[in-house]
Amino acid sequence: MDRRGFNRRVLLGGAAVVTSLSLASEAEAAALGTAAATVAPPRTAPAGGEVRHIRLYAEKLPDGQMGYGLEKGRATIPGPLIELNEGDTLHIEFENTMDVAASLHVHGLDYEISSDGTKLNKSDVEPGGTRTYTWRTHAPGRRKDGTWREGSAGYWHYHDHVVGTEHGTGGIRKGLYGPVIVRRKGDVLPERTHTIVFNDMAINNRPPHTGPDFEATVGDRVEFVVITHGEYYHTFHMHGHRWADNRTGLLTGPDDPSRVIDNKIVGPADSFGFQVLAGEGGGAGAWMYHCHVQSHSDMGMVGLFLVRKPDGTIPGYEPHEPHGH
Repeated sequence: MDRRGFNRRVLLGGAAVVTSLSLASEAEAAALGTAAATVAPPRTAPAGGEVRHIRLYAEKLPDGQMGYGLEKGRATIPGPLIELNEGDTLHIEFENTMDVAASLHVHGLDYEISSDGTKLNKSDVEPGGTRTYTWRTHAPGRRKDGTWREGSAGYWHYHDHVVGTEHGTGGIRKGLYGPVIVRRKGDVLPERTHTIVFNDMAINNRPPHTGPDFEATVGDRVEFVVITHGEYYHTFHMHGHRWADNRTGLLTGPDDPSRVIDNKIVGPADSFGFQVLAGEGGGAGAWMYHCHVQSHSDMGMVGLFLVRKPDGTIPGYEPHEPHGH
């Protein structure tokens, strides 16, 4: 499926998967011939300007949790990845299937007060009700007064702002949140995107020490969106991989002053993202990611980035083994 068109791509729970590209080692590539050693440049985001429409549902899930979904009965935690290009407008027909009021509030995008998603301005949705929220994005440029206005591109997120309290504390704790990516024309597109949410002391609202794990083959271009919710500050760390601390997580060239990091402090409602070439510099393996606040990792805020060799094996990895430190 083509990542360039939101309306042509299925987005499921922050773990959209498309066909992967595996890069063999130099020796393997040489054995396969010149054609196998030729790697196509990554695809890039097109210009925006489209008007798009989706339906989104808020639903109750087992064990008292809640989620957003693109189809009834298909809600997930995190909710679906919503991906736009600068200049796009998105109309979301939001249906609340639950027995409590709920809403949709987005960070980082443009919207009128009627799409704020709060009780304060009556932009929430009562049980069984439907409302259209409109999100807009814009490209960078100069204002009429000559000052520079930044564009909408970045790694953002959406969440409920109603359930439990007027700030949506109950809804967020129960799983009503999801990722938003706004791309700028020319941004490098990954082959797959995964979402990791530190929500209080859980990752993606899962029990301690239960992942989630993400898989790739050496050389795959993989994107991670990291979001934090709840009461605590965390530090996101990924073993064996690093990224640039800027809008895209990628360096623009040898003169880009962005710091290259593998650990980032994140607080409630923070969000960022980055791309890696799986196993670059370290090869295949069960690469851990976790909160680096020691007590938090000890209590189970940990998962694995499973990077396979082209033959499908992961050195030293035994499935279902408990995550270590």
